[in-house]
Formats: sequence, C-alpha cells, structure tokens
Amino acid sequence: MTPDEMVRALVPPPQFAHASFDNYVPDESYPSQMQAVEIARDFAKAGGNRSSGRGFMSKMFKRAPSVKPGVYLDGGFGVGKTHLLAATWHAFTGRKYFGTFIEYTSLVGALGYQKAVEAFTGASLLAIDEFELDDPGDTMVMTRFLGALVEKGTHVMATSNTPPNALGEGRFAAQDFLREITKLADVFKTVRIDGVDYRRRAVEGHAIVSSPAEVQDAVDARITAGKTVAQDDFRTLIEFLATVHPSKYVRLVDDINLLALTDVTELTDQSEALRFVAFIDRVYDAEIPMVASGVPLDAIFGGGMVDGGYRKKYLRSVSRLIASTGAASA
Repeated sequence: MTPDEMVRALVPPPQFAHASFDNYVPDESYPSQMQAVEIARDFAKAGGNRSSGRGFMSKMFKRAPSVKPGVYLDGGFGVGKTHLLAATWHAFTGRKYFGTFIEYTSLVGALGYQKAVEAFTGASLLAIDEFELDDPGDTMVMTRFLGALVEKGTHVMATSNTPPNALGEGRFAAQDFLREITKLADVFKTVRIDGVDYRRRAVEGHAIVSSPAEVQDAVDARITAGKTVAQDDFRTLIEFLATVHPSKYVRLVDDINLLALTDVTELTDQSEALRFVAFIDRVYDAEIPMVASGVPLDAIFGGGMVDGGYRKKYLRSVSRLIASTGAASA
C-alpha cells in the first residue's frame, strides 16, 4: 500500500457502512443513549459550518461557542458508541477519516509525524474508535498529532477503551481519557452513554473448533461456490504478519470470503499476540467468517497475557474470534 492508499482506507467498516442517527435504536431504559444521539447530531451539524481556506481554529469554524471541536463518547461495551461514531462520520461534510486508534498510530509510524500531519491537514473530521490508553508513547504521539490538526480546524470524535486493570474495567473511562490527552482535554465534550454490556456476555462463549477434515470441507465448499478463500497454517500466518506493517493488514483481507486456519497453537509472545489482534480487527471489520483447527481461538492468548497490561485488547479480540467462528457455521 502507498501512503495515499493507507489514508484512503480510513473509512467505516462494512457493518457500519449505512450507520445513521435514524437507524440507531436507543434502549428506552437508558435515556443517555437518546441524549448521545442528539449531541452527536448537533456536532455533525457544526461540522457543516466550515469556511473555506486554512488557518487557525477561530478562522475555520462558524459554530456556536457551546460546540467544542471534539467529542468523546464514554461508555461500556455494546452501547452503540461505534455506531454513533460512524453515523457522525457519514453526516459530516468535507474530507473525513474513520479508523481505530491502532490504524492511526500505525499510519503515523509509517508516514512519519510531519508527513502524517500534512496528509490530514484540511480534514473536517477524524473519527477515532477505541482510543487506547495502555501505551503512554502512542498516547503522547496521538495527542500531539491531534493537537496540530485541531489547531488547523479539524473536528475530532473519539471513543476509548479503559486503561488496563482499571476499576470498573469495560465501563467508563472519561477521566482517564481526559487525563491522558492532557492539553487536548479542554477541546473535548464528554458524552456518557449507559447501557447493557453485551460483549461481556459474548466473551463467556467459546470459539468453534473444527477438525482438519471439517476445515478442508468448508474450504472446498466455498471454492466450489466461486468464493475466495485464504487458507493458512497458523504459525505461517503469525510469522508472515511480522513482515507486514499493521497499517497494511487491511489489504490482506481484501475480497476474502473465508479465512481458514490449521494447527492453531497458543501464543505466548506479546509481539506476536498483538499483531494477531490487529489482524483480527481487520478480519472482523470485513465481516469474514473463520474456521480453524487446533487450539480454540478464544484460548490462544497464553502465558498470563490476558491478565497483563493489554488485557482489554485481548478480551476484545476473543469476543471477535468467537463471533467470527460462529459466523462460519451460520
């Protein structure tokens, strides 16, 4: 992928291609969900009131003083934060980008800080899903990066994960988020969204394990139906991912209809595990079903990693692996 292709790939994943404020269905038991819809809608309207040209924020926006250039959606799993983030992206005018925190940090690393700022200067909106607080270095880079863009007139909307091992993990992280982004805290309006944490329940399920013969049958059936299949030995895939920059993983899954993995083994190397997590994010976003033989995919993060600093990241990946193997059997 060229740098331009990497930037152009920053759009909502397929499952949120048609997300809107109107098709977000709030839970009546939690009034904060409807309130969040209205705040996001107003924020998107403010994004349409942009003057042409470049310059400092005061010259770039014609908005009510009460509308800040940043919104942070604060809530637990399964309350619709990503849906509202995508709906806001769709409603914004101008040049806009949507990606996960990992995608943005990977791209800044690939382009270099200054070229990344140049590439995004003039954007109306940066939508950042799952702003991660478990790596101080990445957080500092993103804070500086966003500060440079906000000064030039870019709006920012973000959701985030809680810091590792935090009290109430998987719930609310507003104060942690505002503390970590330091100088940017004042530009964000915090929107708390209450609701039921359905992904916590999903983690209690299990990934479907197939026999080698069943994996091959699934592969053959898809090929016979004219579909495109990626079939790999698990260790071969893990070693290959180390040779590709994570910002380019999105191209690995282009036009794939099934991912088949054989001889899955436990991962105990943190670097390998984190690369696999980043890869599975792309697989999940592309809605690609998976079949796998060997160790259950929800049990591959070994060596105590799930209880360490990246716990939240691994739990999210486990949930996605369970869903992806379930999709293949549906």
